[in-house]
Amino acid sequence: MAGVSLKCGDCGALLRTVEEAQEHAEFTSHSNFSESTEAVLNLVCTTCSKPCRSKTESDLHTKRTGHTEFVDRTSDTVKPISLEVPKVDTLENPSSTASTDQNEEMVVPEVDKKLLEELESMGFSTARATRALHYSGNAGLEAAVNWIVEHENDHDIDQMPLVPANTKIEASKPSLTPEELKAKQQELRERARKKKEEEEKRTEREKEKERIRIGKELLEAKRIEEENERKRLLALRKAEKEEEKRAREKIKQKLEEDKAERRRRLGLPPEEPSAAKSSAAPVVEEKKSFVPVRPATKAEQMRECLRSLKQNHKENEARVKKAFQTLLTYVGNVARNPDEEKFRKIRLSNQSFQDRVGSLKGGIEFLEICGFEKMDGGEFLFLPRDKVEMAILNTAGSELDSAIKNPFFGVL
Repeated sequence: MAGVSLKCGDCGALLRTVEEAQEHAEFTSHSNFSESTEAVLNLVCTTCSKPCRSKTESDLHTKRTGHTEFVDRTSDTVKPISLEVPKVDTLENPSSTASTDQNEEMVVPEVDKKLLEELESMGFSTARATRALHYSGNAGLEAAVNWIVEHENDHDIDQMPLVPANTKIEASKPSLTPEELKAKQQELRERARKKKEEEEKRTEREKEKERIRIGKELLEAKRIEEENERKRLLALRKAEKEEEKRAREKIKQKLEEDKAERRRRLGLPPEEPSAAKSSAAPVVEEKKSFVPVRPATKAEQMRECLRSLKQNHKENEARVKKAFQTLLTYVGNVARNPDEEKFRKIRLSNQSFQDRVGSLKGGIEFLEICGFEKMDGGEFLFLPRDKVEMAILNTAGSELDSAIKNPFFGVL
């Protein structure tokens, strides 16, 4: 049984008697003591004779040194203590204590005025600063700020403390010079600023992590949406192809029925299935061979136009070559910049155009094959944006390039 003890509120040390508390205060300048029901033990290490006052202290000693054997000598040194600090007035007149328990006037305790002004200049209210200085024993600015930090969640932290009127608490003189006090105040402000900056950085990191997470979720949602859209388009195209196939089958069946009806009206015998298949085969083959012919027909028109231009002006090959290069420039500009109207619009009255292309038979015809149309009464050649076909422009470029590089073009 170790009884009650005193606990230092600054460092947490357990003290057995008031005398030990006073010695501790003189040695460390700590003045914030409170009653504690935690037992003060006297565990002595059998290896190095180190005394330990609590189980926590003995565990720390074991962790540091590896010593595990302790002897409990608490009962040998127990000495009940008085929880009240001896006062001269109380000892001289012990009967006055009972008479002052009731109807005592409560007043605001006296605190160090300079420290109070310093705390108020730091932004603390008068009540909070007074309470901090009172309960920290006017030990100093740092002790008061530490008390405020530790008790900032107390419900009565902004209430002015009250003590009996006959209680005299002498405000301890600050041990710091004005310069040291100013430096300490600056240090505390700097510490508070750094703490605030660290908190802001931590908050910003959390926000950045949240932004990254939201961004990843949005990207994933967009990817899923695009994938679903792609699947929907594929399914739509497949359905359109099937619908087109069914429509062709119906048209084919209708043609067969019309053909059979015509044969019946002419008095001809019905066509045998084998003959129908043999006659239908060339039609399909003709369709297959006809589809690729369309670009070639356009190319032949361009080639014939260029051949005619060269034959009509074969006496001046340099001029013909210059016309071919000019046409290639027009076609190349449109192919590279189909959205630029200035490349799709040519003024026919432009002297440079007339000298290079316009005055030569076949030059304007070649541009019309590429899609250019006359507009504004024949003043301009214009290629509408919706009629720009890259396949035709590429074919025109190929034909012009071949005509420029082939010395025998248009001769044979």
